[in-house]
Parts: sequence; C-alpha cells; structure tokens
Amino acid sequence: MKRNLPLLIIAGVLLAAIAAGAVLYRRMKPAPQQPAPQKSTHTVAPGADPPRARGQMSAPVMIEEFGDFECPPCGILHPILKEIEKEYGEKLVVVFRHNPLPQIHKHAYDAARAAEAAGMQGKFWEMHDKLYEKQNEWNVAPDPRALFTGYAKDLGIDADRFARDMTAEIVTARVTLDMRRGRSLGVTGTPTLFVEGRQLPPEEVSAEGLRRAISAVLQEKEKKQ
Repeated sequence: MKRNLPLLIIAGVLLAAIAAGAVLYRRMKPAPQQPAPQKSTHTVAPGADPPRARGQMSAPVMIEEFGDFECPPCGILHPILKEIEKEYGEKLVVVFRHNPLPQIHKHAYDAARAAEAAGMQGKFWEMHDKLYEKQNEWNVAPDPRALFTGYAKDLGIDADRFARDMTAEIVTARVTLDMRRGRSLGVTGTPTLFVEGRQLPPEEVSAEGLRRAISAVLQEKEKKQ
C-alpha cells in the first residue's frame, strides 16, 4: 500500500489539474455571439409638404389631425378644436392631414380636393372651416362641386382657377401623400389625433381629453428646461 501511495498522489494531482484546467477553459471561452437587434424597417411617410398648419410649426405642442370633411364626428370635433386653438394660442399648432374615406363618404375625396384647391390660393383654412360648417348641406347633394365653387366665391377665391385646381396633379398628390402618411401611422378612421406624435385614444378625443394631453406635454417640456 505504501509503495502505491506516490502513484495515488500523482494521479490525484493530475486529476485536480485537469479539473482546474476545465474550469479555466470554461471561464476563458468567449460567450456565443448574440444576434444584433434587428432595426425596424417601418418608416413613417412624411405627408404633404409643406403641411397645412394653423399656428407656428415651432409651437411647443403640435396636434396632427387626420380628418374626413364628410365624417360627422370630425364635424363635431371641428368647433372643439377651434376653441382649443384659441385657448392655447401660440403654444399650439394644428396640422390637418387628409384622410377621406370614400367607401363610406362618397363626397369626401372631392371635399379634400376642394380644400386643397382653395389652398392653392392661400385659403385652405377658410375652406376647411366652411366645409365643416356646411357639412350638412353639401354632403346630401348629388354633386357638391357647384356648392364648393359657391363657397370659393364667398371666400374671394378665383372660381375658374379653383375649378381647374380641383383636378390638378399637385392637389391630387397632396391628398394622396397625407393618406399615405395616415396608413404608415396605422390610421384607420377619422378623426384620429396625434398630440406631439402620440396618438390620442378615441375616448380622449374631446375638449377635456385634449386639454389633459396638451397640459401633459407642456409640463413634460417645462421639467426638461
């Protein structure tokens, strides 16, 4: 037994060395490479440029509305938004984006073109307001284009140019670009509002909901100053 003791000691030392080496190897072995996070391929379309904005684009808070001139809830929202604009003044800019839903509102696309045609003569917002104020008049007309021309005349717009611009490529392009932006943001109905890029839940699309959202943005920006 004594004669075998040195051999047993040597064997034990070797086993210990092997075990220590295995532990060291595991520690030194590079960790498997984790796949790099995939960047989102989703991009938000820019919309018509320049946008139809009421107020200064440098205002602290932007409301971006996707609307349909024939949409009854949009018509209800219209005076509410105007009141909010007055209330917040220079702190707020409202951007209107066209999102006509012709599958349910047969005159919505023509109304969007009418607003843009008026915009070609610097009267977009005047026509925008008129279309909502007169919504219950033109939306029941078999062909509302004559009414749109009448509104244009009332606003001091050159009626002949207005009629031409309603079918102009630039007008079509502006409406299409806004609609494309809406789709890229997941807009499916109207009115859809974004306050500083955050979509307002449908149940918050009200005077009080807008005030809460605007106040939250203003407070957030004040803290960062």
